[in-house]
Amino acid sequence: MKVTLSFDNGPTETTRDVLDVLAQREIRASFFVVGTQLAEPGMRRYTERAAEEGHWIGNHTLTHTVQFGDSADPDLPHREIGSAQELIGDLAHRDKLFRPFGGGGILDGRLLSAPAIDYLQNHAYTCVLWNCIPHDWDRPDDWVEACLTDIATRPWSLVVIHDLPTGAMTHLPRFLDALESLGADVAQDFPESCVPVRNGVARGSLDHLSTPKAVSRGPE
Repeated sequence: MKVTLSFDNGPTETTRDVLDVLAQREIRASFFVVGTQLAEPGMRRYTERAAEEGHWIGNHTLTHTVQFGDSADPDLPHREIGSAQELIGDLAHRDKLFRPFGGGGILDGRLLSAPAIDYLQNHAYTCVLWNCIPHDWDRPDDWVEACLTDIATRPWSLVVIHDLPTGAMTHLPRFLDALESLGADVAQDFPESCVPVRNGVARGSLDHLSTPKAVSRGPE
């Protein structure tokens, strides 16, 4: 069993606690940061620490407010991806890791759009998705059990959890202890099935992840 850990939507004060836990166990992960969070006063230092300690820093959009497939704005990829990347600056992983806003972790045609895919390819980004979403944001006290059940169903899981102040990360030590008990190999690299675009090159059809022509769906 192989497990890769990734943390989305930070940085926040909780990022510091997550880094403490990971450091104690000498585990390296990836942090996909939101640009507006990174720009908040005092927050950048946590991402700087993460990079210094060997964690990979990726781009999780500027505002985390709109899925590409829900917008007809051709400039959205530049604002949401490019502007966030500028804020990340030299903290970014050399492969320009990018993770789109998933709207509850659902991998469907709302995730990307033709302009977003063009932007990722033209600017040589590596798009990193996921295959394990334990819903820690809305199940802060029982996500560990949900995650352990899910990772048992596949040989390599790329887990998305969130370094947000929901209380969920207080259970991170218990989760890591359980992985150790299971003999899981906690790795930092990503399963190929979760990387549809690497360094700007699509690794197969992206039709299932994109809306051919982005349209506004209205409020939900």
